[in-house]
Amino acid sequence: MTSTYKGIIFDFNGTLFWDSHLHKQTWREYSKIIRGTEFTDEEMVKYMFGRTNEQIIKYAIGKQPTPEMVEKYGQEKEALYRKMCLDDPENFHLAKGVVEFLDYLKENNIPRTIATMSDKTNVDFFIESFHLEKWFDTEKIVYADGIIPGKPAPDIYEIAAKNLGLKPEECIVVEDALSGIESARAAGIGKIVAICSEEPPELYESIPCVSGIIKDFTEFDRNYFSVKPPLPQG
Repeated sequence: MTSTYKGIIFDFNGTLFWDSHLHKQTWREYSKIIRGTEFTDEEMVKYMFGRTNEQIIKYAIGKQPTPEMVEKYGQEKEALYRKMCLDDPENFHLAKGVVEFLDYLKENNIPRTIATMSDKTNVDFFIESFHLEKWFDTEKIVYADGIIPGKPAPDIYEIAAKNLGLKPEECIVVEDALSGIESARAAGIGKIVAICSEEPPELYESIPCVSGIIKDFTEFDRNYFSVKPPLPQG
């Protein structure tokens, strides 16, 4: 395994934008609608983060939901989620250290993209709200399109690496969700960095494929990248 890497792939929710509490609030409400009881904290970690709406609804009701059910519950939940974001402008911003880190990646031409299980409506909402086009080629962002299997399947990270023109082993992935970490591992990602946006470091220390743990992006070790020094002027 290489000690330096050529590109980086970010999960989004709970990684670049710390919004896990909002998803918890909305899914707690919708789990009551779907099955009559709220998701527990343990269920949130194991079965919600990094999963598609269809996967979450399937777990909640114990059987494959109809497409109509997925659409109805999913869209209602996401609309409430976006409203919660906009109603809390003080916390509606990219995570600590993200802007500076993305500026560094851009200045050094390090390939980068996002691989998220958010749907296109939410991805467009994030692009517009956070001006993600400043740092990312938005056409290369991978999201839940109803076809790509949800995490922990490896597909989303395999596609993201391909979009960067890199092999998975040449990439770093930053994740907060257990399902996302497993997705990156299954895809053969070279280095997986866990970010403690919601969970304590101890959760990730016990996962063999996690080789870096950060509390926020000010702690990200930039020596992971094979950045070439600038050519001398003149």
